[in-house]
Amino acid sequence: MPVQTPEHSSTTTSTGKIWWVYMVRALNGHLYTGISIDPQRRLLQHQQGKGARFFNRSPAVALVWCERCADHSDALRQELAIKGLRKSAKERLISQFNASLSIPASSCAAGDARAKLDSL
Repeated sequence: MPVQTPEHSSTTTSTGKIWWVYMVRALNGHLYTGISIDPQRRLLQHQQGKGARFFNRSPAVALVWCERCADHSDALRQELAIKGLRKSAKERLISQFNASLSIPASSCAAGDARAKLDSL
C-alpha cells in the first residue's frame, strides 16, 4: 500500500474532509500538536506567526509527524492522547515513525502511527 502524504492526498472524501493530527517542532526544540485538514498549509501558517500563540516565543521549523484520522472526532481524540504524552514519548514516536518509513524527520507521511502511539 503506498504511503499517503498530506500533499498527495485529497482533502475530502465521500463522507467529508480528511483530518490529520500533526506535530511541529519549534526552533527551541519544543513540540506543538494540532489537527488540520492540510498539515503542510498549517505549517506555513505557523511559520508566518498565524494561528497558535505557541509559536510566539519560538518559530515553527518543521512538520515532524502526522497521521491521517478517520474524522474530526478521531483527530481530536488523537491530539488529546498525544498531548498527554511526555516529550520523551513524543520524540520516540517521531523517531520510530520516521525510521520505519525511511523518510527525513522534516517529512510527513501517514502510516501505522496509531499502533506506535498505543504501544508507548
